[in-house]
Amino acid sequence: MPGAAGEVPPIRLVVVDDHALFRKGIGQLLSMYADIRVVAEAASGADGIEAVLTHRPDVALVDLHMKGLDGISVVRALQAAGSPTRLVMLTVSDSSFDVMEALKAGASGYLLKDMEPDEFCLKLRQVAAGGTVLSAEVGGLLAKPQPAARENIDVGWASLTAREQETLELVSKGASNKIVARSLGIAESTVKVHVKHVLQKLNLRNRFEAAVWLRELREGDRNAAV
Repeated sequence: MPGAAGEVPPIRLVVVDDHALFRKGIGQLLSMYADIRVVAEAASGADGIEAVLTHRPDVALVDLHMKGLDGISVVRALQAAGSPTRLVMLTVSDSSFDVMEALKAGASGYLLKDMEPDEFCLKLRQVAAGGTVLSAEVGGLLAKPQPAARENIDVGWASLTAREQETLELVSKGASNKIVARSLGIAESTVKVHVKHVLQKLNLRNRFEAAVWLRELREGDRNAAV
């Protein structure tokens, strides 16, 4: 019964894509999952911004390449408007340039349209819970950033407190603040402070860059052990 005690409300979703068949396909797919509900669709970037600001969904799926206002511009506009909606790029592009532009704009995820349905819905649940999500292929691209001096990476890691290192480890795996707090036995507000300090100390802009940075550290450790 709606509103029953303990019942978790469904994830509210807006789909922004200029291909009608794809929008309908996403709607039909997600209708099979009781915990995800599409509340609005938009056929253009401008309409997508309006839909997100009107419906205030938990998550918005935004196509990258659309006529007129593209997906990156939509994300930037919604970020500038202070929208709390988690924004996820859903695209066919696996270009590392597109991925980084989306992350810089403020996207909370980057997913490819050829994902398996169950994996896709799992990613939606993760991002709605505050996590960060990437398709596996995209994660592989981000694991190859511009090389940084090894000594700078080591100094950066050493500059973090033990708790900040633990926080970074969990965040890099896509854990939300709530999950990090539960894992470390600390308050969610404390996690936010740790994440802020990690980004400041390592001169990073967001959680995605933090994940890439840690991958680079681990790759250097593996190479050094060989």
